[in-house]
Amino acid sequence: MGIHPRDGVSRKSRRTTLAGLLAVAVLGAQPYDLVLQGGHVIDPKNQIDGVRDVAIAGGKIARIAERIPASEARQRINVQGLYVTPGLIDMHVHVYLITGQKGLVGEVSVLPDAFSFRSGVTTMVDAGTAGWRNFGDFRQRIIDRARTRVLAFLNIGGVGMSSEGENDVRDMDPEQAARTARAHRDVIVGFKVAHYDKDEWPDVDNALAAGRATGLPVMVDFGWTGQQRTLETLLTGKLRPGDIYTHCYSGHRAELLADNRLNPAMWEGRKRGILFDVGHGAASFYWNIAVPAVEQGFYPDVISTDLHGGSMNAGMKDMLNVMSKMLALGIPLADVIRMSTWAPAQAIRRPELGHLDPGAVADVAVLRLERGSFGFLDAAGARHPGDRRLVAELTIRGGSIVWDLNGLAAADWKTFPYRPRQRPK
Repeated sequence: MGIHPRDGVSRKSRRTTLAGLLAVAVLGAQPYDLVLQGGHVIDPKNQIDGVRDVAIAGGKIARIAERIPASEARQRINVQGLYVTPGLIDMHVHVYLITGQKGLVGEVSVLPDAFSFRSGVTTMVDAGTAGWRNFGDFRQRIIDRARTRVLAFLNIGGVGMSSEGENDVRDMDPEQAARTARAHRDVIVGFKVAHYDKDEWPDVDNALAAGRATGLPVMVDFGWTGQQRTLETLLTGKLRPGDIYTHCYSGHRAELLADNRLNPAMWEGRKRGILFDVGHGAASFYWNIAVPAVEQGFYPDVISTDLHGGSMNAGMKDMLNVMSKMLALGIPLADVIRMSTWAPAQAIRRPELGHLDPGAVADVAVLRLERGSFGFLDAAGARHPGDRRLVAELTIRGGSIVWDLNGLAAADWKTFPYRPRQRPK
């Protein structure tokens, strides 16, 4: 499909857009609901990295061009000096909030809408908080009620992430997990294992069995290693191309050797097509692992937070803070955006997400790149300096503005059309 050099859209999409504009001209109406004007668009899928206008209509991306007249939109927002990207995808979060059940990660989960939009995130992927026994409850209470798009990796343990459940081999049922994934194929994107603490492989083997049965990837939080259960065996003998190794800079599983060299198994896993995810969390990202790994050229494939109550108020903070840490490590901004948009969309096999194609759902993040003197903490509380920090100015979900930090889309109070409101009774 050809790409027009002027505005970065396909010839087919351009013909469609021109036809739509002609029809609108005949009808005498404005074709677009909203135009973001003058921002620096970074859309890795379409290899756009420059100043463009972005038009939205009917909740979809309608057009990207160097200039779209303001008269063609009902609302225009000046985003000069800001970056316009696809809505961010946080591929590793915990948002199945449960209370009163001791030992469940659900007790420290976060409601998605309370945290997503303020950091430019429009899609969250829960990483195994629920298993096949309680996924229906997770869907009914959280996923289906959230404005944030919530997808999920299903835990191979029947009750999900609990101190007992993830070590109960009797409850690791690949047939039940596969059946649940098929029943919820619109939201389940793969399977998850985590925290298994014995020197055996039932968690990984059962998750892989469910993955083979459904054609879905497996995300592994490796838990504890042992004489049999080694990083080498996992990355060179167990996981398949497209499976995901999360917490890649944790250092808990010999990702870095004693001489500060990256474990050769990490390179071998990458050659085999295994994907490596940051998964920062409260105890899974350390500068003394990440700095030498990146210096040796081992970048992550995907940036994610491992969001939960224990990480959001500690070193992790939010998606943009983790992305800013990648900038501090020397990873270029365009790559950081790709690792947070199109790369996770591919990893979870949802190619309709993570880009600004005309016709795609209008999930958009408008980001400010601040320059100054900043400090970024790892999971141990150690500080690394940085001179750039990303901040979400505006987040658009399905064409609607859901976060507006400085009122870019708002009318000034002096001209705002206030209307009398009835007093609450």
